[in-house]
This record gives sequence, C-alpha cells and structure tokens, in this order.
Amino acid sequence: MQLQSQSVKGVCGLKLLHLGDLHLGRSLGDFDLLGEQRYILDEVLRLAYERQVDGVLLAGDIYDRSVPSEGAVRLLDYFLNRLAERGIKVFMISGNHDSDERLNFGSSFFEAKGIYIAARYQGELYHRCIDGVNFYLLPFVKASQVRHFFPDEEIESYDQAVKVILRHADINPEACNVLVAHQFVAGSSLLPELAGSESVAVQQVGLVEQIGADNFAPFAYTALGHIHRPQQAGGENVRYAGSPLKYSLGECNDDKSVPLVDIDGAGHVAVELLPLKPRRDLRHLTGRLEQLVSRENLQDTDDYIYVTLTDEEPLDNAMGIIQGYYPNAVKLDYRNSRTMALEQEDVFRAAELRSFDELVGDFYRLVYGQEISEEEMAVMQEIGAKAGVVDEAH
Repeated sequence: MQLQSQSVKGVCGLKLLHLGDLHLGRSLGDFDLLGEQRYILDEVLRLAYERQVDGVLLAGDIYDRSVPSEGAVRLLDYFLNRLAERGIKVFMISGNHDSDERLNFGSSFFEAKGIYIAARYQGELYHRCIDGVNFYLLPFVKASQVRHFFPDEEIESYDQAVKVILRHADINPEACNVLVAHQFVAGSSLLPELAGSESVAVQQVGLVEQIGADNFAPFAYTALGHIHRPQQAGGENVRYAGSPLKYSLGECNDDKSVPLVDIDGAGHVAVELLPLKPRRDLRHLTGRLEQLVSRENLQDTDDYIYVTLTDEEPLDNAMGIIQGYYPNAVKLDYRNSRTMALEQEDVFRAAELRSFDELVGDFYRLVYGQEISEEEMAVMQEIGAKAGVVDEAH
C-alpha cells in the first residue's frame, strides 16, 4: 500500500522503517510471547535487509514493563546487533512502559555504533543530522516534566507542553526533519482508533492528554508510538506504526504492518505499509462449544484463541475441552442472555460510583505502572475541568 506525501528540500535518498510498541517481554494470559516476538523481529530484519533500509525508527514502549525480564533484554540486544552489523542506524525513544534509566544505559557507547537513544527529556529536544536529514527524538513526557524546565511558560496541558518543546527546538521547516515521539496524538476532528486496555483508559480520562497533529507541521514524517492499531493521525505523514503483534482481544481483527518511509533524492517522502504476518495469529471464536470443536470448524489450531461461549448454561471443564483442540487457548468467557443483563447493570453501577479522581488513578496505574502524584492529579483536575470532564468546583 503506497501513500504519497510532501516534498522537502536538500536531502539525499533515505529509507526508514518505523516500529513502535514492541512490548518485549509481554505475555498473553499464561503464554510467554518471547518466541513470537523473536519471530516477528526476524521478519522486520528480513524486510530491512531486502529493502536495503538506512535506518529504523523505534517509537517507544520497547519493553512491556519498567523492569524488563532477562529474556526481553537479550531479545532487544539481538535485534539491535543484527541492525548494527548491517550498518542500519537506529533511532529509539522510551515510552510510558519503559524505564528511562534502563533504556538510556550505555546510550553514549551505542551512538558510536549508529544507535541513537533518547530515553529521558532533559530540557531540549534530542537532535542528530544524519545524511542530510534532521532526526528529532522526543521520549514520552508529561506536562509536569516540561514545566520543570520552562517555569515561565504557560503549560497546563500535554498539547501546550509539546508546543513549548518544539518551539524551543528552533526547527527549520525548510529542511528535511523527522520526529520520533510517543504520545496520544489526534487530528483536528478525529481521535485515534484504540484497542484493548488502551481503549478503556483513554476513553475514560485520557483525552486530557490529547496532542494536536498540527504541532508536527515542520516534520516531513512523524513516527508515533503509544497506540497499538496502525493508522495515520491527522495526516499521512503523522502515523502510528502500531504494535507488530496482536497483544489484546481488541486487536484480533487488526492487520499489522511496518511503514517504510522513503525519502528520495529529490526530497519527496512516500510511505509504504509492509504487512507483518505472525507465526501464530490471535483470533476470537464465538459460538456454542459443540459448534466450535466440530471437525468442520477446526482450523489453524495452533493460533492463540479467545473463546466466547454462547451456551446458556456453564459447561463442566469447558476450557479443558477447548484446549484439547486449541492448545494455545488464552481465555474463555460466556455471552448469553444472563451475562448481557449483568453487563448492562455493571455499566450503570460503575458510572454512578466511580469518581474522576478514581478513574484518573486507575488510568495512571494502567498506562504508567505507578501511582499518580498529587501535583499531576491537580493538573489533571484542572485540565478535566476545562475540558468539561469534571465539575470546576471539584
């Protein structure tokens, strides 16, 4: 799929792959996904070699948690080494799931190998000029972090924080500029399509973190991470790569891909989406148990499977029966007249009982893996009031 883009001046030919949200070390239910992640990264390497790319953009959430497993660290080391051996440069930032300190360790040494890492915002936008292209790296930031460096600026929202960062970066809009960032970015009228846990969190309180795509006008291409569903965000040149694998039930129907960003010798930028096919797919099966395990309906039995049974009564050892046919079944639930009635009742109860502060606290624990500070809560309350999400008298 070829997507045309804008022109920029004074650059040589350059090809870049854009990745985000690797979440190395992630599991799916009780299943360790390191083998699947190794397989899909080998697919990325194959594409990088075949297309003779010059660089790879890694847009945050490299690891799934702030303290990654030994296997996850080894896998990232393997991937970076394979790229460095071919002289393929890497531009990597941290996401909200990453530990700044751990991802930043050895960054000065790695730079000598063509691996450029910005894991912590320290008051100025990380910038390197490579082969006539200006690469800017913006790791995940909160409004409170940016206010620390610019106390005299008005920074009440994440959008204002990013505006301040970019304004102080003194970016030449006539040059060829590429940005790698990890934030919640939306177009003027459209919000990103969400999936899985990110959908629940952002729909409830995450809109106060929304950043306008118009901030990125000075960039020929903006490589985003943070949203798992691949898509553009306000323009063809502002794009979420999406996660390379399906990590939740909400992603079952997604087609995963890796954008190939081609900046030719005349300075024209084009994006081609290269499909990524996993070793094992993630699928959602719905129906009566008898139907799902019938011979005519069995296919790709090695896939990861979510099962929703429509039988009106719970069945003994239903998961054991399913796993006899689908050994990688992840989770089983029921959807019938009884569960639908209970779901409707729970929705109304949750809406009545959960306060804005509780929703914000849940959001931060889910997205950032930590408790929200009093300062950040005050900022969220102020922004929420201005957005009409919470009463100003709160």
